[in-house]
Amino acid sequence: MANTSGAGAGAGAVTSLIRHLRGAGLVSPWLTWLLAADILLSLMLPLKLLFPDTAYDLSSRIAFSVWRWIQWLFETRNRAVISTSGDALPSGESAIVVANHVGWSDFYMIQALALRAGMLGRCRWFAKRQLRVVPFLGWGLWVMGMPLVSRNWLKDKAELDRVFKGITGRKWPTWLVSFSEATRYTPQKYAESQKWCAANNRPQPEHLLYPRTKGFVTTVQHLRKAPHVKAVYDLTIAYQHGKQWQQAPTMWETLSVPRLSLASQKGGQGYRFHVHARRFPLEELPHDDAELARWLEERWVEKGEWLERKRIEWTEVGNVGRRIVRFAEE
Repeated sequence: MANTSGAGAGAGAVTSLIRHLRGAGLVSPWLTWLLAADILLSLMLPLKLLFPDTAYDLSSRIAFSVWRWIQWLFETRNRAVISTSGDALPSGESAIVVANHVGWSDFYMIQALALRAGMLGRCRWFAKRQLRVVPFLGWGLWVMGMPLVSRNWLKDKAELDRVFKGITGRKWPTWLVSFSEATRYTPQKYAESQKWCAANNRPQPEHLLYPRTKGFVTTVQHLRKAPHVKAVYDLTIAYQHGKQWQQAPTMWETLSVPRLSLASQKGGQGYRFHVHARRFPLEELPHDDAELARWLEERWVEKGEWLERKRIEWTEVGNVGRRIVRFAEE
């Protein structure tokens, strides 16, 4: 019996090693190009000062090549199946994008929709302010027009004015993406969110953290001045891994594990990936700051309700699949 266990452990170790080597082989060329892209973007700093429109367009093309490649690794080479539902997102439309945040793979969910809408290279993400001092990476983000913020909206005013100026004044096509919860969902953070909502008489959305509203309000009030920014996209991201609800793969798993979703289609332990999109015309949103904050809160409550329905749906489908497998085995 001990020998059998030892053999099984040895086979598992070999399988794990092969998977890691495979992942390293897939990712190494992409990382090389990522470094080259960061250097190219950094060299464009003088161009950005002299010809900002040209720099924006060129940086968008470079960003597209980086993000399209990693999306190919995730969906094509590692067979992650991303299902979608909800509203159709018009091709080429500039928008404010808000989403819940579970894990690294959230980026793939959003990029899948951006790719279909022809806006992948135009995505601009709220990123941490500390990144701006990182050689090449931070410089590249600055050239691209990424908002680098600290989440202190008084301190971030100058940075946001810089980013919004390009969108409103120069009419740069953009998906401006933010995770409104400001951090990844965890059970501990959910408990903290529940406590805060109870103390402040606010509704606690299911399966979500209460959203930070100040950044959203600031973004909407600035970008509603840009005539080409037409809508707010509310994206709800859901995962399932075996019986584990909202269990997303790690960053390395997204890059190294083959057949990420195949097992789930056979009733096994693969991952399910789903993103639900809702489009809200910007002109229909409230103009008052407090009403805008309440509007986002209401969307988060609705997102939680949608997530609960999806959880129940996947649970029922999983139960049926397991019963079929047991019947076939008998």
